[in-house]
Amino acid sequence: MKYAKKDAKDYARANMTGIWAAALTPFKSDFSIDEDGFAANLRHWSDDLKIDGVFVAGKQGEFFSLSIPERKRLFDIAAKTLDGRAGTIMSCSDQNMDTVLELARHAQSCGADYIVVHAPILHFTHRQDETLYAYYKYLSDHLDIGIAMWSHPDSGYLMSPQLCARIAELPNIVAIKYSVPREMYAELTQLAGDKLIVSTASEEEWFDNIVELNWRLYLCSSPPYLLQSKHDLRMREYTDLAFAGRVAEARKVRDSLNPVREAIKRTRPAEKPQAQQKYWQELLGQIGGPVRRPMLQLTDAERQAIRAAFETCGLKTAPGKATRGKADAA
Repeated sequence: MKYAKKDAKDYARANMTGIWAAALTPFKSDFSIDEDGFAANLRHWSDDLKIDGVFVAGKQGEFFSLSIPERKRLFDIAAKTLDGRAGTIMSCSDQNMDTVLELARHAQSCGADYIVVHAPILHFTHRQDETLYAYYKYLSDHLDIGIAMWSHPDSGYLMSPQLCARIAELPNIVAIKYSVPREMYAELTQLAGDKLIVSTASEEEWFDNIVELNWRLYLCSSPPYLLQSKHDLRMREYTDLAFAGRVAEARKVRDSLNPVREAIKRTRPAEKPQAQQKYWQELLGQIGGPVRRPMLQLTDAERQAIRAAFETCGLKTAPGKATRGKADAA
């Protein structure tokens, strides 16, 4: 590891900053992991898109369809490829505690910076706080690596700001991906102070969270590599402007991405989020590939609609060349 357990919070405050992306997992036509494609995406994101860190094998990455050896292999590829380029946070989420610990220990040994573990699904419970505190304390007691919590509606409940702040007292609980309403994560930001880095996956709220909550970490989803290309780094640009206090300039750049955001939103089939995003990646020259079951593949008509939206959203994909905006397409 790159730090001692007792220094986990200090290390995270110094290094867990900027724009972090949640990786999609590219598969080949036979549904095996495209290891070379994954490494190529990682290099593109860090070197060309200036992404500061990558979240590996999470929900975007279809972890639910991956074997334990496959998840470990993704950890290895990411840690090796991004060493010296960008940070890594490995998703060790699972309902089975032994699996969580096995993945976490592998992350520790392969050179990961941090791990993330989502709050477990708890059946038949009417209260969760003591169960969840004990859950994260057990992880903290048995691991040295910095741990990020993750609370989202998929668990069937949301962790309260007060509970999260209590868990943040544990020595190597360093961050939370808090997929909750804004008033909840704003409250936690105030409660936890410098004991916990609070962030959420919404790119649309990222600018406001920099300006109003003094956030310095976007953790994380796919927009950093879907809204940008090597020749169009507007998310990076508005982030850096906002960090520098140049709020009006940052807002203008942020708002200029609205046509790209809208194109992605309106062409995303309700049951096919990963499939749509992988195809958008391919249109950008990245490696996407199919999804694994239980996720559904795109139809030809859906692919045509996505391509048409991509080609008219105004995203620059080559020097001096942008996809057409609405006015150009009219």
